[in-house]
Amino acid sequence: MTTPAPLPVAVLLCCLLYTAGAVRLRRRGDRWPVGRDAGCWLGGGMLVAAFAVPWQEWLPPFSAHTAAHVMAGMAAPLPLVLARPVTLALRALPLPARRALVLLTRSRLVTALVFPPVAAALDIGGLWLLYRGPLPPSLHHHPLLLLHLFLAGLLLTFALLAVDPVRHRPGFAVRAGTLLAAAAAHAVLAKSLWAAGPPGTAHAPADLHLASQLMYYGGDAVEIALALLLASQWYRAQGRSLRPHRGTRQPAPA
Repeated sequence: MTTPAPLPVAVLLCCLLYTAGAVRLRRRGDRWPVGRDAGCWLGGGMLVAAFAVPWQEWLPPFSAHTAAHVMAGMAAPLPLVLARPVTLALRALPLPARRALVLLTRSRLVTALVFPPVAAALDIGGLWLLYRGPLPPSLHHHPLLLLHLFLAGLLLTFALLAVDPVRHRPGFAVRAGTLLAAAAAHAVLAKSLWAAGPPGTAHAPADLHLASQLMYYGGDAVEIALALLLASQWYRAQGRSLRPHRGTRQPAPA
């Protein structure tokens, strides 16, 4: 798949801007973990690799496409979301830009898009339409397809983890239930590719089998990571709720 010429430059620019913002925070004495910087660069590198790595030289055609899809749509969004770019922007940008960003994050459109079931429907529903819908096979080779998969995966990951501020943060039950449903739908789609490729395509059975396994197990790896992160969030929240409030007198031991 051909890499769009502006993509590596745009990714590099975004990563440099992120790093500049993090450096600004640290210089004024604010804490910003270095691991978040690493997550930004790792996610950006994965996105560029999804386009630039010559998958087709190592894998059959459809398997190469699937490997790039898993890299761009599932693996790359995770470290980028964990880097908390919105939080960084809200702390590092000038006041007028921060106000504009707050208005954007609190808008009805953004609130609706980051509601986990909506984000899952856009991401997983789009995959089902791509691989099982009556779309032209040439779409699978369009250079902007991976960018679409990345943005859809980024939206879903952002909605599930909710580590950046949003207007209405959904509870753990909604996010965990959405992750479970999305993982099941993705697994069924991956298994269906074992038997038949997208409509209008003709791929060898061995190619379909390998692509199915890449999508299934690659998706499993990312979904398990998401589940562990959600469990960690829930555990920390439960721990905070069980801590005694300051100023509350504890009962004397019997």
